[in-house]
Parts: sequence; C-alpha cells; structure tokens
Amino acid sequence: MKQRTLGNSLSVSAIGLGCMGMSEFYGSHDDVASIATIHRALDLGCNFLDTADMYGPFRNEELVGRAIRGRRDEVVLATKFGNMRGDDGAFLGISGKPSYVREACDASLRRLGVDHIDLYYQHRVDRTTPIEDTVGAMADLVRAGKVRHLGLSEAAPQTIRRAHAVHPITALQTEYSLWSRDPEDEILPVVRELGIGFVAYSPIGRGFLSGRFKTIDDLEPTDYRRLSPRFQGENFARNLDLVRRIEEIAHAKGVTPAQLAIAWILSRGNDIVPIPGSRSIGHLEENIAAAEIELTSEDLARIDEVAPKGVASGERYPSASMAAVNA
Repeated sequence: MKQRTLGNSLSVSAIGLGCMGMSEFYGSHDDVASIATIHRALDLGCNFLDTADMYGPFRNEELVGRAIRGRRDEVVLATKFGNMRGDDGAFLGISGKPSYVREACDASLRRLGVDHIDLYYQHRVDRTTPIEDTVGAMADLVRAGKVRHLGLSEAAPQTIRRAHAVHPITALQTEYSLWSRDPEDEILPVVRELGIGFVAYSPIGRGFLSGRFKTIDDLEPTDYRRLSPRFQGENFARNLDLVRRIEEIAHAKGVTPAQLAIAWILSRGNDIVPIPGSRSIGHLEENIAAAEIELTSEDLARIDEVAPKGVASGERYPSASMAAVNA
C-alpha cells in the first residue's frame, strides 16, 4: 500500500478504513466478519483505522480494540470525541469542554485497550466552548503521551485557524466525494495553507456512488441512510441518474463505480486520504485496489462534466445534523 503524509509527520496508508458501519447506522452487523475485515486490511497494508466513541455507541471502539490486539504496532489509530451519547444510544449534545475532553480520551483508551491514540479528533465543534479551550485540553493529552496528533472534523475555516494557532492540527476530517465537493471552496485552501492533511470520509457517498442501491428498499429498515435527504423521494431518483453516468465512465475504464470514486479522491492531492467504510473483505479489497488506478486528464474531464460542484440533490444530512457541521 502506498503511503501519504498527514500534516508534517503522520504517515498513513493512502486509503484508510472507516469502521463506523461495523457497529451502527448501516443496518445489521457481524463482529466476526468485521474483525476479519480489519485483519485483512492490515494484511494488505491498509493501516489507517478510523473509529469514534459515539459509534455503537462505544461498541465500535471495543470492536477495533479487539481486532488490533497483538497488532498495535501495525496500526495508525484514529478516534474521535465530542458527540455525547448515553448508554441507551440517546444523543446528549456536543461537548468540547476541557474536563470532558480528558474524560472522553481516558474512556477511549480503555475501550481500545491501548496506551495512546495516534490521531485524536474533535468530532463536532462545540459552539458553546471556545475552540482554544478545547484544543488546549487536547494539547495537554499530547504532552501526557496519551495522544500523538490532533485533528478536527467538519470545522469551519476560521475555527481551523484558531485551533491551529493553539497546537498544530495534523488532519481535518470532512465529507468529500463526487457528490460532496463543498470543501474545495474554502476548506481545502485553508488546510493546505496551514500544512494540515485532509481525511475524506464517505468518499463513496455513503455507498450510493457504488451503484448498489437502486431503490430505498435496498436499505435495511434500521439503516440511518433512509433519513438522509439524498436517499429520499425525488432526490434519490435524481442522484441515481448521477450514479448511472458515473457507472458509464467506470465501465469504460474497466473499474467499478466505487473504485472510480475513490481514485478521483486520491487524484485531488497527495495530502488527501479517503477512508471508505467496509464491513466485508470483498468490498475492502475492491476499495483498496483503487489505489492503483491512474486517472488520465481525459478521465478527470469526463468526471468533472458529470459531477460538478453542487451536482447532488438534497443536503448531506437532515437539518438538525447539518446545523452541527462547518462550525
């Protein structure tokens, strides 16, 4: 697996593995299959694993911890705090309070069964706590040896600047894909100016760009994507037309639509690392193979033609969740 560098010094595999769906949000899950998928990722050199305390809630960190036991040295481990949830799964709000930062980190270390976290993100920005206070507490974790690098997720440009002035931010994680190109306007220029790496989550559009979903009934009843505006009604139909055009380009290239979507992300710059999620070895291997795909200028021109900025129909999240991004 090729390597890329986030920030000035964090070397990771060019494609990471998002572990969220192994425990929640995407319908049913199988811990045995998920652990086998993580092991296969490590065997293939995909060493950048992404989780968060809220996934499960809490169960995903425990799952990842079991999977990497005995293989910790092979892993660049990223997790997140900030989205508070109760043991019953209830969402309790967002916190960046320094006391919560410390408590959340210690709890994540216990669940993961490790003595340090390689990349620790604030999952969502707490608008009621100055970012300087939150990052100051995160910097204390670095000094204590509990965390190696700091990150932010879905933060606004000025928030990124203020955070970076307190302690170097190694990576910003934000949704980025052929149907979510908003970061190109302001976010990518800012992180590149500051020397911050960019981690692209949902690079396959939560699976939609793979072409696997033809109707909403292809999603399990408990799949949270049913609540996403882009998966509903007329938006679904319009976005399906986009997928068909992407499929045409992919088939002409001799790759899958998912591979084309990931290869496009990789082509946007060596400072960008996509973290597609996968719950099966087959999909994992398909995604990782995208690292070897070379897109020509003609390929990129065709892709830009069918997937320009703003092409997707519908918001990325329901309105309540959209209020928490770009903070």
